[in-house]
Amino acid sequence: DLDSRSNQPFSLGDSHLVFNGEIYNYVELRDDLKRRGVHFNTESDTEVLLQSYLTYGPSCVEQFEGMWSFAVYDSRRHRLFLSRDRFAEKPLYYIADKDGVYFGSEVKFIQSLADRSLQVNQRQVLRYLVNGYKSLYKQPETFFSDVREVPYASNVEIRGDLRPRVQRYWVPQYTPREMTLSEAIEGFRHHLYESIRIRLRADVPLAFCLSGGVDSGAIASIAAKVFNYDVTTFSISDEDERYNEFDNIQATVNDLGCRHHIMSIPHRDMRRRLEQLVRYHDAPVYTLTYCIHSCLSEMISRGGFRVAVSGTAADELVTGYYDHFNLHLYEIRHHPDFATWLAGWHDGPGQFVRNPHLKNPRLYFDNPDFRDHIYRNNDVFAEILTRDFTEAFVEERFCDSLLRNRMLNELFHEATPVILHEDDLNSMFYSVENRSPYLDSRLFQFAFSIPPEHLIRDGFGKYVLREAVKGVLNDRVRLDRRKKGFNASFHALFDPRNPEDRDFLLSEGPIFDLVRRDRIEALLGEGTLSNSFSKFLFNFVSAKLFLEQWATSQTDSGFLSPCNLAGA
Repeated sequence: DLDSRSNQPFSLGDSHLVFNGEIYNYVELRDDLKRRGVHFNTESDTEVLLQSYLTYGPSCVEQFEGMWSFAVYDSRRHRLFLSRDRFAEKPLYYIADKDGVYFGSEVKFIQSLADRSLQVNQRQVLRYLVNGYKSLYKQPETFFSDVREVPYASNVEIRGDLRPRVQRYWVPQYTPREMTLSEAIEGFRHHLYESIRIRLRADVPLAFCLSGGVDSGAIASIAAKVFNYDVTTFSISDEDERYNEFDNIQATVNDLGCRHHIMSIPHRDMRRRLEQLVRYHDAPVYTLTYCIHSCLSEMISRGGFRVAVSGTAADELVTGYYDHFNLHLYEIRHHPDFATWLAGWHDGPGQFVRNPHLKNPRLYFDNPDFRDHIYRNNDVFAEILTRDFTEAFVEERFCDSLLRNRMLNELFHEATPVILHEDDLNSMFYSVENRSPYLDSRLFQFAFSIPPEHLIRDGFGKYVLREAVKGVLNDRVRLDRRKKGFNASFHALFDPRNPEDRDFLLSEGPIFDLVRRDRIEALLGEGTLSNSFSKFLFNFVSAKLFLEQWATSQTDSGFLSPCNLAGA
């Protein structure tokens, strides 16, 4: 509802709502509330949200299908209620102290409200440098020592004593049940179609992010062919053959006959772009990929679109990473047809995987606890620091299944939270909202009930998804087993041979209180960098900019001196 009646704060009686996100099933919820005698003044999901809260209380969120962070203040009872969606698609930060509770979707807003200094959390900076982005959501910390995030699938109630009471309203579970392969395919298809159907609801046209993979190609193809949506796609192509997906992208575009916008990775002004993003994110940009991804968000915005749809989290739902094959082989090691799956591994991922650990199909047979490939080379990166920092890999135990427990950790603590954080910030920087159809609670529940033998077949990961879109997604993409991913090298942003770039990279700043300059200088002198070292150098630059920008901005505002970092 674009009418001013839906503007926020939105109030009904003594209850006042501020809301960031979308409730996709608001039409069905509104119909249910009307049957209960509730009257509406708008057509918005905002009013549906508040009326649901007034009718059902905090448990209303259990009925929501969507992405949200919202706050309801009861001015009569002086109570504040905060909530965040199941997968933490929308950000929600807060500070609670003796003077009050301050909350917002960005740290800069909270600092402005609190009108006081915020200390950089040195532990989080070191964690980022040594263990990389997959470590950032292992602990309940942010890049600022006083700032917390509302956890995924959680509500927070704050009363007169100003003490936040956090309660999880939904717990992700692996609940396998017996089903045939055809039942798995049909069930997954049904829930995916339904998820896309309700996420096509919008007051403005939607843009579709399109890579060369099955995830985004499936969404665009379902929207166009099943729901007759007028699809427009946006893509980035990389000249590096390791990551170039142009042919697959073009195959989907040709098959759909849709309008399409494509750009090559721009190598000019990437330093300026990174500086802007770090300033907007109030944190280092987590990966090089998302520095480049911002170009896509900008292209979508310039195309006149305000909502974009992406294929985030299909990998974590239905086995999209190369180590999932190794974990799957362990999972079905006692199956009578194990030899068939092993042959499929040799015919499929065994031919493509580059990580030396994952070249062993029986990797987890001797050591189910092996995780060394996740924080790769972290022991080397720790030696580049000026101080000691070690933090062992940990994971939450969601279930007994080795494969599914790994996938749940990726979904809630490792890969997906990072993608969602960066997606949201990059998109909102250009006033674009991002939607992720694979992050649907009913789709999740069904996907995590599928028996392991149906997840991977004939060397194909995401087998259920591939079969669910048979006849809808073109076969060139649907049957492509090679996972390229969206990536780039550090040298796509900086050229250490360029005096200007080199001077910037080695210039004085707070980062060298944490990192040895001589070791960085040595790395810059190396011609070819492995993927993990390329990522480390990007993290170094991103952290360097973050510390410099924050120190400068806080000094200018009188909040923080350049050396005012929280201790490890």
